[in-house]
Amino acid sequence: QVQLVESGGGLVQPGGSLRLSCAASGNIFRINTMAWYRQAPGKQRELVATMTSGGSTNYADSLKGRFTISRDNAKNTVYLQMNSLKPEDTAVYYCFYTANSRGSYWGQGTQVTVSS
Repeated sequence: QVQLVESGGGLVQPGGSLRLSCAASGNIFRINTMAWYRQAPGKQRELVATMTSGGSTNYADSLKGRFTISRDNAKNTVYLQMNSLKPEDTAVYYCFYTANSRGSYWGQGTQVTVSS
């Protein structure tokens, strides 16, 4: 079992920045992928960014340049730096973990609200 604990969500003004963190614990396989997804009210959950333990990243095209994913493998933690935030970025942001043949896990989500 893997547990994911998220932090860093909250209310921010348009143009502001926020940094989300997700710490994984439990039966963690060293070769894995961690990611951020988000879901706005009335919309499907969508991919924000992914990052493998080897350092490969992938971003949603619309977010590339504003959002940056990073991770600290020693701490089993993944981060999402969000800059130039817009009201349309308002959503619940979910942390995700997966490793081949070892299952997939989701965090409980953290609310990000961008509003003046």
